[in-house]
Parts: sequence; structure tokens; C-alpha cells
Amino acid sequence: MNNVINEINQRLENILSQYPDSKVKEAMYYSLKAGGKRIRPLIVLQVIRAYGHDYRKYIDIACALEMIHTYSLIHDDLPGMDNDDLRRGKPTCHKQFGEATAILAGDGLLNEAVNIILQTNLNDSLKLSIVSCLYTSSGINGMILGQEYDIENEDKKPFHLFFYSLHIIQWYIVD
Repeated sequence: MNNVINEINQRLENILSQYPDSKVKEAMYYSLKAGGKRIRPLIVLQVIRAYGHDYRKYIDIACALEMIHTYSLIHDDLPGMDNDDLRRGKPTCHKQFGEATAILAGDGLLNEAVNIILQTNLNDSLKLSIVSCLYTSSGINGMILGQEYDIENEDKKPFHLFFYSLHIIQWYIVD
């Protein structure tokens, strides 16, 4: 498992090395390397392995997922959202680079994730399905709605979030 995580980290570094040097790139790199466990990409690759496929063919998909996740953390930490100063024991992206650069770094990760997927050698139909799934989940009916609910219910009791979570699960499973 550690080998797969190392491969994910190496591929993320290779992806970022292709972008021009800038403060935004530095902030993207800083946030991606902030000590995450790579659980999401690891699950994707382990499921692919469980189906008997070579996971290496899909490592860019797993990296794109990690980029989207990291974008969500950067934006979640911003002053207009949760206004966190630390993430995984380190200064948040906006504390380290400034709010504007953090916004651009998050936007860069989100946008580049789709480019990473589109540049894979997978068939076009599969690429479109993956992009659709990821961007539906991270869009207005997914992560963005969850963030809105988090903001609106910041001072409310935790069971409100539980009932909201049930609603979201029902929406995705039943509808």
C-alpha cells in the first residue's frame, strides 16, 4: 500500500512540474503535499486492482480526485468559509500565501483535474463518464451544497447535520 501511495505522490509531483513556476503553482504544491493520507486515490486504485486491472493505467484519475479534494480543503479553510489557520498542523494555504493566491490555487487544482483526466489514454466515453461523475459530486448538488449547509449550520447541534446527510444519501441513492 505504501508503494501505491508513493506512486501517487510521485505522479502528483510530475503533474505539477509541468506547470510554469508561479506563486499559484507553489501554493498548489504546498497544499497537495500538506501531509494527506491519500485515502481517496488509494481507494480508487485498490478497487481497480480488486477487479483485476492494472491500477497504473488509472493513476492519473486517482491524482485528479486528490486534486479536487485538495481544492475543496483550500476553499473550506478560507476566511469566508471556515476561516481556519491550520490544516494538518501547518498554516493553511491562505495563511501561507494570501487569500487571493489560495483561491487561485484551489481553482487551479479543480480545473487542472479535468485536464489530467482528458489527457489519459482511456477511451473517450470513459473519460467523459469520469469527468461527469467527479464534477457532479463536487458541484452544486454535491460538495458545494454540503459546504453551504456547513456554513448555514455552523452554530447548530450536530444532529441537524446527521439529518441533512441522510437527505443527501437518499438523493444520490434513490434519485
